[in-house]
Amino acid sequence: MAAAPHENSRNLGPYTQITTPSKNSTLSPPLSPLANVYSRFSSWRAALGLSNPGTVENLQKEVKTTHLTNFVFDGARADLMKGLSMDPAFQVTHSFQLASQSTPPTYSFGALFANAKVLLQGNVDHEGNVSGRFQQSWSASNTSKVQAQLGMQPGHTMIQLEHDYSGQDYSLNAKVINPSPLDGSGIYVGSYLQSVSKNLALGIETLYQRAALDQAEMSSSYLAKLTGADGKWIATAQFQPIGVLQATYWHKLSEKVEAAADLQVIAAPMRRDAIATVGTKYDLRMSTFRAQLDSTGKVSALLEQRFAPSFAFTVAGEIDHFKNAAKVGVGVMIESTSLTPEEMGMVPPPGQPHF
Repeated sequence: MAAAPHENSRNLGPYTQITTPSKNSTLSPPLSPLANVYSRFSSWRAALGLSNPGTVENLQKEVKTTHLTNFVFDGARADLMKGLSMDPAFQVTHSFQLASQSTPPTYSFGALFANAKVLLQGNVDHEGNVSGRFQQSWSASNTSKVQAQLGMQPGHTMIQLEHDYSGQDYSLNAKVINPSPLDGSGIYVGSYLQSVSKNLALGIETLYQRAALDQAEMSSSYLAKLTGADGKWIATAQFQPIGVLQATYWHKLSEKVEAAADLQVIAAPMRRDAIATVGTKYDLRMSTFRAQLDSTGKVSALLEQRFAPSFAFTVAGEIDHFKNAAKVGVGVMIESTSLTPEEMGMVPPPGQPHF
């Protein structure tokens, strides 16, 4: 008995049959060796169990929140905030600053709107300068940011476009400042941070600046982040081949005490300088105290005392021993809300942006 023809066979005559490949047969693609190598490499990375190292922008986040460099002020200031909604979050702020040695008296009005995906923040001062920030979270890994500033004085107008991508064990960031589609001028920044072990992450950040068609400059910096096994200490380093080094160390001594150190060294041909800063932060039940000392002879301290959930008092001081100068600042923060007690007790929804 003759065998039945294959289901994919074509009968062209009593003696000739042509068999076509079945749908289940596999064809070797020309790039299959590369695909196999990539698959094995991905499996090896997944087996290491590496975590995301964070972004380059937040490389020194713990040190900046411990030191009071970004918090110290002089003169008198007052911040009056009013919460209008909890979900989505919506609040307005009136800020006043007087009697400062470095800046003239100012008033600014700000507004903030935020939900799980979008963050909108704007500010306008008494001179008409406007600044704003927009953040959109497309997914857990992709976030786009836009910052803009419109100043009344020449050169104070700025726009910045930025996008963050967070992988399983790496982070990517692309940023452009004041881009011009006509001549390609602007500042372009790209960074990459990769976890190479459970405690060590390495990265690179490249800056390309183009002021005109015949004026361009490129520089790169190399990054390292070392985290303790228990997460209670973090050491970072950022090095530029032109001769600039910044190293930081942060340690959580207890649940209420943190200490941090920062060293900046410039060893360029035209300039040689170094500055070291040490500081500590105490988080008490109703107050936060920061103290800082640097190698230029400055001693600073800041106390934020919260007397009630809606009222806080801040006092800051700085003494420059080498220049024989001192400055003091006092401030108050008052919050009022139109929310009901039930709304004030609501827990913010998961994924709510931090601001």
